[in-house]
Amino acid sequence: MMNVNEACEAFKKLVEEQLARVAAMDTTKTDFATKKTVTIGVIDGDGIGPIITTAAARVLEKLLADEVAAGSIVIKQIQGLTIENRMACGKAIPDDVLAEIKSCDVLLKGPTTTPHGGTMESANVAMRRELDLYANCRPVCIPEKNIDWMFYRENTEGEYVLGSRGVELPGMAVDFKVTTDAGTRRIVRAAFEYAKNNGKTHLSVVTKANIMKKTDGKFTAIAHEIAKDYPGITVEDYYIDIMTANLLKDPLRQQFQVIVLPNLYGDIITDEAAQIQGGVGTAGSANIGDKYAMFEAIHGSAPRMIERGMGHYANPASIIKAAALLLRHICRPEAAAKLEDAMANCPAVITGNESGATCEEYANALIEML
Repeated sequence: MMNVNEACEAFKKLVEEQLARVAAMDTTKTDFATKKTVTIGVIDGDGIGPIITTAAARVLEKLLADEVAAGSIVIKQIQGLTIENRMACGKAIPDDVLAEIKSCDVLLKGPTTTPHGGTMESANVAMRRELDLYANCRPVCIPEKNIDWMFYRENTEGEYVLGSRGVELPGMAVDFKVTTDAGTRRIVRAAFEYAKNNGKTHLSVVTKANIMKKTDGKFTAIAHEIAKDYPGITVEDYYIDIMTANLLKDPLRQQFQVIVLPNLYGDIITDEAAQIQGGVGTAGSANIGDKYAMFEAIHGSAPRMIERGMGHYANPASIIKAAALLLRHICRPEAAAKLEDAMANCPAVITGNESGATCEEYANALIEML
């Protein structure tokens, strides 16, 4: 427990660290169109992570076999990002594991477990910070319902950047939310660039600016400032609570195309959107920075499935869709399209139990189609 003076000193230190983080932002971009060798790191994670990640890695190995043989693609297994090793080291990402991660260009990562309570930070939050993966891009597409959404969630600020470093006083606990000009500008511009490059004409800015006036107010104001550079794109503001309702409302939801929003709101609403698509097991996720990128399933490690002995029935669709996003990011669009087409027509059906295919059977059927 802290007293008031200690809490103020702790807050001062956090503010100074965040100012230093912004000052150190590196905007040098990796050009995968010209990069001679691309290294893909594969991280198993916890729970069902090794099961579904193995399936996705097999698919990548099949699609990229010629390039792997030629040396233009390197697929590298990274060990040690398990809950057991992280707890033993007392770090969200052990130093040796982080060094291996930084030796790669892109990552395919299985879900990792975060302990409840305590001070152990989420491995995902730590990785997004260490690699400056500021854009969390989550597509949701349901053609039969005329739904084609792309969410751009800010990934390195908001409530999560200091989520394990709040202050606790007698009878009171305080956590912090961080919104910077630089962090907001780059996520908003990334969303507008996606819209412009993909023929989208509507962008939604989702906040709670009527309540969080300083942080969300800043996010909204900067979004509208940047919107002036994109006159062909209509911009509308929504509060997060009504947007969660609007995603269920026909025909209104059909007008949404690109949605940009701060960290916490994006985490919540993209799970809702994935559920509309068919469940969190159906949605992949890209975490994009200027230098590195990480691709993952949007769901967790599903410890209950493991406890029940049902892990081999886990659905790998989410992380395989993430693998398709990875292929597009490293400028292999033909391989990505081939994978997406195979997934759309795969005869194996995953149900999560004995009534459907196992994860391995699904992967086998998919690879046969490739």
